[in-house]
Amino acid sequence: MSLSNAQLGFILVLCAGSATGLGAAVVFSERLVKLASKQVLAAALAVSAGVMLYVSFIEIFVKSQMAFEAPFGASDAYLSATASLFAGMLFMAGVDALVHKLDPNRDACHSADPCQFIASEVDESLAVVVDKPHGGPGAPDRSPTASQTDSASPTDTVDVSIEAGDPLRLINKDKDAPDSSQQLERMGLLTALAIGLHNFPEGLATFVGTLDSPAVGGALAVAIAIHNIPEGLCVAMPIYFSTGSRWKAFRWALLSGVSEPIGAGLGWLVLGDTVNEVAYGIVFGMVGGMMVAICLHELIPTAHRYDPNDKIVTKAIAAGMLVMAASLCLFVYG
Repeated sequence: MSLSNAQLGFILVLCAGSATGLGAAVVFSERLVKLASKQVLAAALAVSAGVMLYVSFIEIFVKSQMAFEAPFGASDAYLSATASLFAGMLFMAGVDALVHKLDPNRDACHSADPCQFIASEVDESLAVVVDKPHGGPGAPDRSPTASQTDSASPTDTVDVSIEAGDPLRLINKDKDAPDSSQQLERMGLLTALAIGLHNFPEGLATFVGTLDSPAVGGALAVAIAIHNIPEGLCVAMPIYFSTGSRWKAFRWALLSGVSEPIGAGLGWLVLGDTVNEVAYGIVFGMVGGMMVAICLHELIPTAHRYDPNDKIVTKAIAAGMLVMAASLCLFVYG
């Protein structure tokens, strides 16, 4: 039995939304916690931004314009698609204002960064020591001497110690980091809420894209899943470090992706299986604007924050665009 585009859209949205849980699953592996790298996170965000920007301007905007042409004519169709795109960007500005109202200090300081516990590079800038169970053979002695305690820089390391059967414990020596488990847990929960709000239009985008073209919907689902993985990690880390509960961290990160199927449900209520041309044009145009806003305001700035010297971000954005372009070309000529 073949699936309709609407059914396929829901499946793709569910897969993309559940990718936050895949990122959060890192907390179940001490080795993966150690290897988590901000450069990898920057690359994932930048590739996703490249895919979403390219498809928004090259494919989705054009689809919106084409939908408006039948009822409005060519010139008015372009104007209507343009208005819909900027309406989508304004909608995302409203979502962002809501997020900041819920947490006015979200961007006020560096300590609000939910990914502050991820290393700048793999095995660099983060001292991670894995203890053998109960101080077994070969376990290092990390007891600091008085001179080491006096001379160590407060921002030198993040020491993560793992004892057999005990939850991961973090001692963050960054003077700007939150100094209580309550602050860390609140940071993680607010991050989950913020990501959930931003995931809503992504679910709508994937569903609407699949209604028109499964190839476009599939490419969007992959791009969204790619950046949902590090987003899930950023939700889970502070909750895990504050509570010591792997499952609590995993559950909240997974819940942050639930809004994507809700967005798809809204798309189905508005559009259904058969698409009204005007509604299709408005929704497609707004979805394109939402994705552009997410890229410009969230994905690219965050990627640059984790790659301030731009070793990866610009190349990764271009790579994401190339991947999306190749996908569309294969669909046309395949």
